[in-house]
Amino acid sequence: MLVHNWREVLKRAWSVRLMVLALLCIIIEPIYTFVAATWVAENIYIQLGMSAITGLLAVAAIIARIFVQQKVSGDLNGKPPQEG
Repeated sequence: MLVHNWREVLKRAWSVRLMVLALLCIIIEPIYTFVAATWVAENIYIQLGMSAITGLLAVAAIIARIFVQQKVSGDLNGKPPQEG
C-alpha cells in the first residue's frame, strides 16, 4: 500500500535519491569500463572504484530508508489524508 503522499516521498526522500545514484553507477560502469579498456588494457582499478561507489550508495540508501524523514515520512499524526 502506498502512502498518501507518495509523489512527495519520491521527490524528497534521501533513500530514493541514493538509489537513483546507485542505479546510475550501475548503468555507467560497463560503459566507462569499455571506454577505459580501449585506453588502458585491463584497468581493474576503474572496475573496483565503480563497484565500491555503487555499494556505498546502496548502503547509504538502506541507512537513509531506516531513518524517518519528518517532512516526507507519510506519517499522518492522526490526521486524515488531504484530498487533492
